[in-house]
Amino acid sequence: MGSYIPTTKKEQLEMLKTIGYASFDELFSHIPQDVILKETLDLPSGLSEIEVQQTIKEIANKNKVYQHIFRGAGSYNHYIPSIVKSIASKEEFLTAYTPYQAEISQGILQSIFEFQTMISELTGMDVANASVYDGASAAAEAIGMCREKRRNKAYIASTIHPDVLDTIKTYAYANGIEIIIIDEVNGKVDIETLKSSVDKETACFYLQQPNFYGILEDASQISTIIHECGAKFIIGCHPISLGSIQSPRESGADIAVGEGQPLGIPISFGGPYLGFMATTNQMVRKLPGRIVGESVDIDGKRAFVLTLQAREQHIRREKASSNICSNQAYQALIASIYMATLGARGLEKVANQCLNKAHYLQKKLEELGFRLVYDAPFFNEFVTESTIRHKELFNRLEDLSILGGLPLDEHRILWCVTEQNSKASIDLLLQAITEVSK
Repeated sequence: MGSYIPTTKKEQLEMLKTIGYASFDELFSHIPQDVILKETLDLPSGLSEIEVQQTIKEIANKNKVYQHIFRGAGSYNHYIPSIVKSIASKEEFLTAYTPYQAEISQGILQSIFEFQTMISELTGMDVANASVYDGASAAAEAIGMCREKRRNKAYIASTIHPDVLDTIKTYAYANGIEIIIIDEVNGKVDIETLKSSVDKETACFYLQQPNFYGILEDASQISTIIHECGAKFIIGCHPISLGSIQSPRESGADIAVGEGQPLGIPISFGGPYLGFMATTNQMVRKLPGRIVGESVDIDGKRAFVLTLQAREQHIRREKASSNICSNQAYQALIASIYMATLGARGLEKVANQCLNKAHYLQKKLEELGFRLVYDAPFFNEFVTESTIRHKELFNRLEDLSILGGLPLDEHRILWCVTEQNSKASIDLLLQAITEVSK
């Protein structure tokens, strides 16, 4: 980043004089006296550079940084090639922002266009938008896209991430959409209940694939049920899993959404993250936010433009499905660099490593008395049940710098494995479990 040098007192007075004021008090004299703070703020005095460094280090040392992570549940520990940060840290990317005359910023528009293209290829959809805030808001925005005059019911699988469900409910309440939850059977959507529930008032059905328990749902069968009643089918997908499983388009989805954090974005205490959205040509005009397109300029050279903005500021208010007015351009850039670095084959290899290592861990855990709760195909997450006391186990794991799976209750744990978990790391986890179970 460029250097920041504050103005001196002399420079400040010269600026005040230029605009016709003798002091800062005179500059703000139009502000009523009763709202002006007259006392000095109760703030600690400034520190020297060395004192600041020492203070920050003391605060940072309170953090627990685990060397081995076996927890996912929406935030995943994937390897990020060094070139991703190297390119994304360039000053022209960090300081850039799309102005209201967007076509002036051809570089930013191109980066968004490339992101849209790769998300479309990844999901199999015709078009993607410039991104939204996170995966949960993408899911909620997708449901808003499906609402029609006589279709105001949104059916949601109970097997989705609880935080995503909370976000959907918040958006739906404000938009007047009725939310109906379809219960699970053996960790998957109850197909028979879904079939008997949907009707001509159904706007859409939202499915997470893989679901919160890591299980791969029967998406193609669900697609047929939903489309038979004229509703839309939304899939919330894990982008890495698309390297080895059916794409949302192949599963019959009308809209594909998801959390882009696994695509080169660090866990970073929960954000900022990246929501991606993609759909078919038939629904493109309901896609919220921005869509960047490719054109030619007056000289016939390749150029990029804001092709469509389907929000209330740009179209008739009653036609808008959303009022979202920004996108995660920098996070989308990082995801684009990551996807371009790995390529299709690289992404497939990462997905297969996640899949294979998760199944290896599951089999080894089963040998130690951790029963697989749901007998169904899974990607890189799975739920086990055991009689081992969680508190004692996790205390031992913490001593070894291992972050264990997510406890769902007193006996069940949701485990996650990525390409970052080596065999040595998995064996260390198994050894610790063996010690505690004795």
